[in-house]
Amino acid sequence: MGLVPRPLYTERILPFMNKPLIKVITGVRRAGKSALIQLLIDHLTAGGVPAGNILNINMESLEFEALGDYRKLYDHVRRHLPGTTKSYLFVDEVQNVAEWERAIASILADGLADVTISGSNARLLSSDLATRLTGRYVEIPVYPLLFSEFIRFQGVEPGSPDVHGAWTSFLRYGGFPGIHYLSLEDEPVFAYLNSLYHSIVLKDVVNRHEVREPAQLDGITRFLFDNCGNITTAKRMADYMKAQGLSVSLSRVQNYLSYLEEAFLVFRCRRYDLKGMRHLELYDKFYMTDIGIRHGLVGYRDNDIAGLLENVVYLELLARGYTVSVGKFRDYEIDFVAERQTERLYVQVCYSLSDEKTVDREYRSLRRLPDNHPKLVLSLDTVQPANRDGIRWQNLGDFLLDDVKQK
Repeated sequence: MGLVPRPLYTERILPFMNKPLIKVITGVRRAGKSALIQLLIDHLTAGGVPAGNILNINMESLEFEALGDYRKLYDHVRRHLPGTTKSYLFVDEVQNVAEWERAIASILADGLADVTISGSNARLLSSDLATRLTGRYVEIPVYPLLFSEFIRFQGVEPGSPDVHGAWTSFLRYGGFPGIHYLSLEDEPVFAYLNSLYHSIVLKDVVNRHEVREPAQLDGITRFLFDNCGNITTAKRMADYMKAQGLSVSLSRVQNYLSYLEEAFLVFRCRRYDLKGMRHLELYDKFYMTDIGIRHGLVGYRDNDIAGLLENVVYLELLARGYTVSVGKFRDYEIDFVAERQTERLYVQVCYSLSDEKTVDREYRSLRRLPDNHPKLVLSLDTVQPANRDGIRWQNLGDFLLDDVKQK
């Protein structure tokens, strides 16, 4: 299978090419960052940029193992890129270069190349050294495939009857691009996803943070995967671990959570008090970077569907550029408060609005909100009133394919 376009990301990056800004592509391993870099290179070469003016360094390849510190990386770039014409540098998994910021900042300052880098660590730009790049970079988060991308990888048109089967596969196997090289069946896909999970944990958590009790880390991860979309606390996790015979302190639980977030395996969705206009310190929700990798570890269960649908919508909102919180208004909860620049959208997600009791529960919290920001209820129903008291309803699948249908 050749490279499949991912315009959601290329269209965000290309306007920053040939600008004095470092393009920083971040995301979990195997989400498609390397393929995205190749798509950008293909775009440049198709536009007439000579191959000799493009240098692509993948720090996971043994070919570049010797470039493990900033000075060697800088010298390599000077040797291999012409200094007089426009050149382009791509460094994949840049966190594998010690003090990489020093080399990248100097390459930019010396005008050696237009620079794009990628990394699999959420703290890539939060170290002390990264202050060298302050104001000189733009970050582009990349996620495993959204449903609209999943069907593109499967060669399924948005309006075709095959969309339903693709949706069933997506809910079961998730969005890591690598699964599309396999037959979409439980045994090969879950074996791949389980292997991918352990690779991410080993490289980006255990080795990076020198975790000495991997069984504790595994227990916390399984708890998070089992409680996808449920409000929880570090204390509840510590109590769970104690019940499993693995006593762990609250501070260590919090450390494990931060490690998993850094590796992009989970995302913390904080609760936002809509009346007090502040984020609350306790009772967060956690969502997975991909529902398939969750199923590879703890198995697929039909009765988890509510949390899975929330997870899918959460990632969709993030990929569309929203900052997402769980809303709290008095005693009511709103699944998502999504904000983007001056825009705010309230979203409720449910499996089915099958009876009046469910309808009342899902719409009640949105009705109570005193502002006029758009309010949306998403479900898998095929027919529902499009509007109830100013609150819009949409089929969840249609929502996920909105951007595709508009193109």
